[in-house]
Amino acid sequence: MTNQHPNPNAVPDITLSDGNAIPQVGLGVLRIDDEGVAPVVESALEAGYRHIDGAAGYNNEGGVGRALAATGYNTGEKRASLWVTTKLRDSEQGYDSALKAFDRQLGLLRLDYVDMYMLHWPTPFDWRSGETWKAFVRLREEGRVRTLGVCNFLPEHLERLHEETGEYPAVNQIELHPTWQQREVVAYCKEHGIAVEAYSPMARGADLNAGSGAIERIAAAHGVSPAQAILRWHIENGTIIIPKSVHAERQRENLDLFGFELTADEHAAVDALDGPTRAGHDPLTFTYA
Repeated sequence: MTNQHPNPNAVPDITLSDGNAIPQVGLGVLRIDDEGVAPVVESALEAGYRHIDGAAGYNNEGGVGRALAATGYNTGEKRASLWVTTKLRDSEQGYDSALKAFDRQLGLLRLDYVDMYMLHWPTPFDWRSGETWKAFVRLREEGRVRTLGVCNFLPEHLERLHEETGEYPAVNQIELHPTWQQREVVAYCKEHGIAVEAYSPMARGADLNAGSGAIERIAAAHGVSPAQAILRWHIENGTIIIPKSVHAERQRENLDLFGFELTADEHAAVDALDGPTRAGHDPLTFTYA
């Protein structure tokens, strides 16, 4: 099933509440150092990725920027074909500090604008999302950001942001995978027109053997890898996904999700794997300084 050069046009766009269209599959760059990230981004662009998901907190925006400049994806028509997301450091939340941080981030990325700027964590114990959002709105009005999003927000945080700003984000990026499906958060987002984006879509690999081999059996039935079976389940749910891989072959595989479909029974079998344990951090207590 794995095709050496998947057609990037095969990746559908998800149209967001603000009218912008985001490619449903992107490349995540968490836990790749600044030096190492440039070749990873370059190989992803070559494989057909047109969506890169970064963050100030990953400490590698400079490397992403070097890759975009080296490949010509930082200007002109190539830039227009690419979706670049970055996120504000939690320690830089607040109106003035967010504007200042964004200037620095844009410089590192070597871009004139980013497609999406996100609050990284809600930090309810030190809540500054309302004032930070006002800075985000200003950046959008200036044309330096197209879409505004959040990560790791629970319904109570989305409510509070809406009360303070009159807006819901276009996207909520959350930890989401077969054994941690966050159904209440997903239902709230759907009800309020917020697109759901999954990070750790395979629980950093832990879900590949979930359910006593259920994923492996589904993969074998389609002649695909367990990773492709899980990512296909996300695609069928309408979720935006940002699998991370530093290997070119795996990057291509993670994009090659459109030549097969799960049966209704197979999809339901993945649904049934939902469990009580997250792989990552708790949004009520965590901050990504």
